[in-house]
Amino acid sequence: MPFTFKSIDHIQLAAPKGSEDKTRTFFKDLLGFDEVEKPEALKKHGGVWFEFANHQIHIGIEEPFYPAKKAHPAFEVENIEALKQHLVTNGIDVMEDDRIPGVKRFFISDPFGNRMELLERVKS
Repeated sequence: MPFTFKSIDHIQLAAPKGSEDKTRTFFKDLLGFDEVEKPEALKKHGGVWFEFANHQIHIGIEEPFYPAKKAHPAFEVENIEALKQHLVTNGIDVMEDDRIPGVKRFFISDPFGNRMELLERVKS
């Protein structure tokens, strides 16, 4: 083919109207993502953007809002056990899943019910 996919630029998740502060508390304060300034032309729509490494997560406002219960982003992390303990200590429910060989993983929901997967590849 005459084209090549290079990477994922960003992930878009939705949140209800007026949820920006709660979004910051979860993604910035709890998960440690950096907030990114939205382009001026998009600020009027609400929402918040974050990044880690070379990846961005855009939390957009959607009305009416329905959380993504099956579709989800998956984040590869280092030291997943420490992350899990951090989340549990902060009142986040963790749903463990061991169905993929060579991968430690669990699922959480953001404050709005969107499903998120966190995983770490096990070195053999």
